Amino acid sequence: MQNTRLILLLACALPALWPLTAVATDSAVLAIGAGMQRMPAWPGAKNDREDPVPYIDIELPDVGSFSTLDGLELEFLHGPALRGGLYGGYRWGRERSDLGALGGKVPSLPPRVNLGGYLEWQVNPAMDVGANLSHDIRGAGAYLNLYADTELPALGPVEEAATLRWSMMNGMAMNRFFGLGNASAAALGVSPWHPSGGSEMASLEYDLFVPTSHHTGVALTLVYGRLLGGAANSPLVQQFGTANQWSGSLAFIWHP
Repeated sequence: MQNTRLILLLACALPALWPLTAVATDSAVLAIGAGMQRMPAWPGAKNDREDPVPYIDIELPDVGSFSTLDGLELEFLHGPALRGGLYGGYRWGRERSDLGALGGKVPSLPPRVNLGGYLEWQVNPAMDVGANLSHDIRGAGAYLNLYADTELPALGPVEEAATLRWSMMNGMAMNRFFGLGNASAAALGVSPWHPSGGSEMASLEYDLFVPTSHHTGVALTLVYGRLLGGAANSPLVQQFGTANQWSGSLAFIWHP
């Protein structure tokens, strides 16, 4: 399971790595490392799982960016404030081992890669607002994310940032993660649930980078999310999980 996740993450990274051989500017960013990620065992779960994950953060002006936290962006629109292009993301699923006592009663879901587009507006040098719209490359799920990123005042060498997100799904995606068919509902002793599309989650992310030398540092990410709409009202969440979703990661990284 862990090897599969690692391969999928690195496969998403490959399209963003090739420009490094041809593009080098003072404002380019490259950071690589490894760490641990703690996240809900499945979307809506109240118990967590921990996974070792690679850490990659690449930002190339007028080319794009790739992050194991935020996905892939290849920039085709190069405005002074408005940018846009191709977006790729990775969405965790749930395996039977993640479901615990629910295993065999609720279908497991393989992880999926989503592809689509994004637009981002630079409000000022410290703040960006944007949106990405993507589609499951192996299914009918569609996802829309609205976000606002801001850099917080630095504490000496310590860098801080925050991100506010609002995530939405179409009906197919909502039913994939939070719906319950007749068989699953009967096995759990609850009513079937077939939510329509709409809001899925609102979340707030806090990012911290603490340098440990000129080329190394520790990166911390904490995220609190609150499920909304058909996701929060799912019997799967109300009876066996929670609408409050916490996740975080800690990684040791190297940068030039």
